Amino acid sequence: MPHDSALIATVAVGLAVAFALGLVATRLGLPPLVGYLVAGIAVAPFAPAYVAESGFTSQAAELGVVLLMFGVGLHFSLSDLAAVRRIVVPGAIMQTLVTGLFVALLGHGWGWSWGSSLVMGLALGIASTVVLLKGLEQRDSLDSPEGRLGVGWLVVEDLTMVVALVLLPAVAPALRGAAIDSASDAAGTAALALPVAIAMGKIALFVALMVFVGRRVVPWLLERVARVGSRELFTLAVLGTALGVGAVAAQFFGVSFALGAFFAGAVISESEVSQRAAAEALPMRDTFAVIFFVSVGMLFDPTVLVRDTSRVLALVAVIVLWKSALAFALLRILNQSRRTSLVVAAALGQIGEFSFVVAALGVSLGLFSSEQQGLVIAAALIAITVNGPIVSAATRIARRPRKQEEVALRRAVDAEPGTPRPPLVGHVVLIGHGRVGTTVAEALTRAGQRYVVVEEQERIIGGLRKRGERAIMGDATRAEVLERADVASARLLVVTAPEPFRARRIVEVAREANPAIAVAVRTHSAAEQAFFEQYLAAPGAGGRAVYSEREAALSLAHYALQTLGSTDDEADVVIDAMRGVSTSPTEMFTSLSTQEYQSLTRTGRPSVSVSAMPNEPGRD
Repeated sequence: MPHDSALIATVAVGLAVAFALGLVATRLGLPPLVGYLVAGIAVAPFAPAYVAESGFTSQAAELGVVLLMFGVGLHFSLSDLAAVRRIVVPGAIMQTLVTGLFVALLGHGWGWSWGSSLVMGLALGIASTVVLLKGLEQRDSLDSPEGRLGVGWLVVEDLTMVVALVLLPAVAPALRGAAIDSASDAAGTAALALPVAIAMGKIALFVALMVFVGRRVVPWLLERVARVGSRELFTLAVLGTALGVGAVAAQFFGVSFALGAFFAGAVISESEVSQRAAAEALPMRDTFAVIFFVSVGMLFDPTVLVRDTSRVLALVAVIVLWKSALAFALLRILNQSRRTSLVVAAALGQIGEFSFVVAALGVSLGLFSSEQQGLVIAAALIAITVNGPIVSAATRIARRPRKQEEVALRRAVDAEPGTPRPPLVGHVVLIGHGRVGTTVAEALTRAGQRYVVVEEQERIIGGLRKRGERAIMGDATRAEVLERADVASARLLVVTAPEPFRARRIVEVAREANPAIAVAVRTHSAAEQAFFEQYLAAPGAGGRAVYSEREAALSLAHYALQTLGSTDDEADVVIDAMRGVSTSPTEMFTSLSTQEYQSLTRTGRPSVSVSAMPNEPGRD
């Protein structure tokens, strides 16, 4: 294949196979990234159906890591990082050091040199930020306490690895067994300490620059670009900021591209355009993240499973079991709850991008062999594959209260000290207390209506209970949780949960306990609204599905009619008539000749109608 088209062919085939196998993995109940990894194996040089060279995708994969870290920064502000520093700094450093020492001793016991053992310890001592983030996004947990803690933990690990990557070339001669006489011990120690001091100084300078200068200059620049009104310029400004700050961090401060992009996202998160920046970066970020996982699969040599089965399994056990157990113990020592400790520890039971960088550097320095590098890749691939199901299981276990905790929760919700609370009748069960749930709760309070909030975040539950409100902590898809909210005697269920499948399950469980309960559910697309309207129209108490973007559009239309001279009653008549019509796809001039538009007109709908805006990120 010509050199100038090999990269295009590699990316095209890799994405096509990743799509197919990612879909298969999803159908089998596995995370899509498992399909992406298998896709990499399918197109790798080691597979019979060889179609590309893995080296062509390495920089595209690195770009995926950079954009992913930038997206994390957009959701994880510097204040969030500072809030968890007392936990993540000692915890992450201790886990990296203890795991690295344990693996180094294991490797030396296998007969490896101390240099090879140390490189293996460094590679296995850290977790993959990419894997953690994709898992958090799939579970909509990026902004949860566990998500903030996990991301902060890995940021500290990445900073630790930056120092290790600077230090490793300096100590490589000694680790290879080069002779160092006693007369030069002092000079050798000074030469060893100097790179570390310089690296730490550069990192500190970069962080200070981003905190005191970047958080003012970067948001100011993006806000000015946003005012120009050009979407293309804003997209270029966002990507240019992410890659530009990453390049500056790598070239002048010795910090990795990915960490530089993370801090760029963190300073942008302080501005008013952070949500729009996230929406613009999302498509490219997800595409290149898929390329990253495909490239990992392309590095995998299946024959290593036959040659060194016992060692691969031993390393997988260290990654999945040892690291998770150690992280759980450290988090509990640092006064974290059982639930948080269990979920975060399970999420850290994998390795990824920095592990491959460390292994590759060890090979280039003569400390690591290609066979040993293959062990790291094989162990990483297996650990990444099993990490998703393990985290899901840990999450379910963490949400399952112990018997003592369940009794305590019942007492806390159902009784004041010394005064038992009678079961509620005719009340509202409110699922979720975020931005939408808070507004609903305020309206119910103003109207003097009783309600019970069901939430999963301990912080929100604690705040509500301090105010004397009834609040249940738990997963609303579970019957016993809704039972504690007295759903069987409730009059109305209000679901503000953002995930559509979870919302469906909540409604089903509530209707099983109380077939006569009315339901109001928030939706994010016309398809979701249509499903719930059909479901709620079945025999029962009925209800309403609210398409949030459509309601915003109708409110704006109501105001527009009033401004143009219609009375409030006249505007209400128009809006009520529109609200009674099923939501149709967004109408654009280019859609007039499409089959979709023609099918709509054939059904008897008017050829020109006002429809709700689609649920598209970055569009209002």
